[in-house]
Order: sequence, then C-alpha cells, then structure tokens
Amino acid sequence: MASSSSSQSDGIGNHDELTPLQKHVMFFDTNKDGIIYPWETYQGFRKLGRNVFRSLLAAVLIHVVTSHKTRPGKWPSLLFPIVIKNIKYGIHGSDSGAYDAEGRFVPEKFEEIFKKYAHKNSDSLTSDEVDELLKKNREPKDYFGWLNAITDWRILYSVGKNKDGVLTKESVRGAYDGSFFEQKAKEVAAKKMKSS
Repeated sequence: MASSSSSQSDGIGNHDELTPLQKHVMFFDTNKDGIIYPWETYQGFRKLGRNVFRSLLAAVLIHVVTSHKTRPGKWPSLLFPIVIKNIKYGIHGSDSGAYDAEGRFVPEKFEEIFKKYAHKNSDSLTSDEVDELLKKNREPKDYFGWLNAITDWRILYSVGKNKDGVLTKESVRGAYDGSFFEQKAKEVAAKKMKSS
C-alpha cells in the first residue's frame, strides 16, 4: 500500500509502468509531479555539468518546442510545462527511431545506430560518426526534425562523451532509458566535491 500512495504523489503513477521515453525525461522532473518546467530542465542540465548559458539555452529550446505537443487540446501556457505522461507526442522525425510512437524502446533500431555508424569502434561513436548519423537520418524537408535531432544528439555527445572523446554505446543506451543522467549527475557532483 505504501508504494501505491508514494507513486501517486509524483503525478505519473507507477514508475515500473513508465515507458523508456518517460524514464528518459524523469531526471528533469525535480519535484516529481509529472510536469517538467523550464527551470527544472535548467537545473537538470546544470547537474549534468553544463554551463549557465548552455543550460538556459537548452531549457528554452526544449520547452518552447515540446511543451505544446505534450498538452494536446489545451491553450499554450507561458510557463511552457512538459507533461511527462504525454511525452510521446514530442517525438520528432529525422531521428534514430529507437523510440516507437508510444515511447517504447526499439532495441533493433538502437543496435542499428552502432552497426551503421560506429566505424572506428563498434561500441562507441565519434563526433564525426554522430554527424553522419544525423545526416543519414534526415527526412526530406523535415527541418524541424533535423533541428531537434541535432540538438538532442549534440547535447548527448557533449554531456556523454568519455575522456577519449567518444560516446559509448552504454552511455547512449543509458540516455534512452534515463539512467545515464542520474549517473552523470553523480559523477559531476563527486568532481565538484573533490575540487572544493
């Protein structure tokens, strides 16, 4: 009974029943109410080690583009909230296809990313390989999708690349299910503790 009441308090129900896409964005829902506001996204990016400008830019772009899609049938809100239970409506074209239309993870499409684009090492992507992925996944005249895919993958590469400058398969998989963000935030926090 206790787990039932605690899962209802976060506004999105049982976490075990969340889609991978919902889990992907949960990190940014700092108050766990099922709605992500721009200031929460900003805080999330800061926890991931992004500077003030990049965190602010990411928060503004993500919320301006995604908010209205996750609030079907409602008037636009000046707070630009993203409703997690409706995040599947924010899926855009010109991407890898590793999420289906319901926000479920598609393992075959994920594996395809590395089979097609990981030329130097089958378990990681270089910056050039990410660029190739983005170019090859462009749908004709889907400028909005292109911009979204570029933003998503460039942020992931910037935040997720390792000390060798590559984005590992493990990090990308973790980004798809949201586990990467928690792990990265812990690493950034530990680095800050060491340096202070």
